[in-house]
Amino acid sequence: MCGRFIIKGSWAEYYNALMIIGEADRGLNTAPRYNVAPTQDVKFIARQEDGNRTLEGQWWLVPWWAKEKTKFAAFNARSETAYKSGAFRDAFKSKRCLIPADGYYEWTKNAEDGKKDPWCITLPDWQPFAFAGLWAQNDHLGITSCTILTAPAAPEIEHLHHRMPIILNPARFQEWLNPETSVSDAREILPDNRGGELVSYRVGREVNNSRSSGAELIEPV
Repeated sequence: MCGRFIIKGSWAEYYNALMIIGEADRGLNTAPRYNVAPTQDVKFIARQEDGNRTLEGQWWLVPWWAKEKTKFAAFNARSETAYKSGAFRDAFKSKRCLIPADGYYEWTKNAEDGKKDPWCITLPDWQPFAFAGLWAQNDHLGITSCTILTAPAAPEIEHLHHRMPIILNPARFQEWLNPETSVSDAREILPDNRGGELVSYRVGREVNNSRSSGAELIEPV
């Protein structure tokens, strides 16, 4: 799964590295964030009539038809079932997005004291990447929101958790964002992810507090 993630780069760096951000948004002034937690606002990329645009909304999807905020955990969506799930079905059909990031955290239980040890998971050399996601606009509540799609963990990291966020192959970015890509074709894109490239290392337990921030959170212990 993905319960916290890292936005270490600037939007200009993501523009140059990922080539999915619209020209009009390349100069957005964004600060690093080392402990992004569910329900916080994040920036993501979605296809609009004038091309790819940067949108911002809470990381916890609220369907367009909902009359109140989602009570069940909706910051992740299972890729195997999202296309037919009531909460995510409409978004999977026409509101697919990409969420730029540099890493995410996972936790294991410490055998000695029973507490949770956080691990930082990245691509080699902190290569920027993009999570495959879905988004929604709920006009009744005035909420723009998104979720990150997950899949069974790659062998390289399954010792940390049995699920992982989908880090999409850049060659599939535009096809994923295109609202005209059919549901069946979109489902076939998702296995083309970069899970096999991921590396991990343990970091300090300060990450466990969602109020903690700062570059020291990604220092190895």
